Amino acid sequence: MSGDRGPSVCVPAALAAAHEFSDVRFTLIGRQADLEHELGRGAPANVACLFASEVVEMTDHPREALRRKKDSSMRRAIDLVKANDAHACVSAGNTGALMATAHFVLKMLPGVERPAIISLIPSRGGHTYMLDLGANASCTPVQLCQFAVMGSVLAADLEGAHARPRVGLLNIGTEDIKGNVVVQAAHNLLAAMDINYVGFVEGDDIFSDKVDVVVTDGFTGNVALKTMEGAARLITDVLREEFSRSPLRKLGFLGARPALKGFRTRIDPRRYNGASMIGLSGIVIKSHGGADLFGFQRAIEVAVLEARNGVPARIAQRLHTPPHA
Repeated sequence: MSGDRGPSVCVPAALAAAHEFSDVRFTLIGRQADLEHELGRGAPANVACLFASEVVEMTDHPREALRRKKDSSMRRAIDLVKANDAHACVSAGNTGALMATAHFVLKMLPGVERPAIISLIPSRGGHTYMLDLGANASCTPVQLCQFAVMGSVLAADLEGAHARPRVGLLNIGTEDIKGNVVVQAAHNLLAAMDINYVGFVEGDDIFSDKVDVVVTDGFTGNVALKTMEGAARLITDVLREEFSRSPLRKLGFLGARPALKGFRTRIDPRRYNGASMIGLSGIVIKSHGGADLFGFQRAIEVAVLEARNGVPARIAQRLHTPPHA
């Protein structure tokens, strides 16, 4: 029921995912009339429905959604994860309400003070994991270290190729003397931890192939993410305008079309949709509210991959493993 377009996107995306992952069971949760309308002639055998009478709207305050909408599709989905009747929840709904509900119902993993939002950012090396992207406006040095461990585990499990992902702490410079007291303290703690910490990184390093995981607080991370999204749209719009200025440029566009298509594919935000609310005792994936069918299906794929790798259990194990001498 969530997102800008609700079940008209979420249901077809789930059906497409059900065909892709025939060994996975999918439960669609929402208002009966809406789900039955979207399902039309039926659904694959690995798709079931659970009806909920309420919907958390994008305008709902997280506290009110948590207290007053206990039969919402969002709450019932997270309840399934809590009861071990589902391995993961995927939602494109109200981010604050989703985080508050997931935090209340699922609780935190032992050794984690706060959850963080982590997602992929396109880079020269393919992509970079970045957290926190908005769950925590301010963080302590210890919390930043916890984010670093969780991001390292997630990147190692989902990528496979990097047994020890390179972790960097976002700062205004790479020199050891740069940054405020929080990042300075986190830097010193991270240097003594058993992760592949490469030190401070700057904003432009996010897009390089120098680092696999970038750690920051939710305020900085969310501003950076929205700036990246705006820059990507600006580049696309400017290219479109410039190629349409004259007949000669339109002709040049025909020759450049393959390269431009490849460029658009590489920076397409839909390919990186599906942010994990990491640090919770269960898997909760947040899709962009404006995601289309392709984008929402990508968020479902992230959930399947995390479930198959048992990411929460791996993080819990890693946080309780004593550092090597």
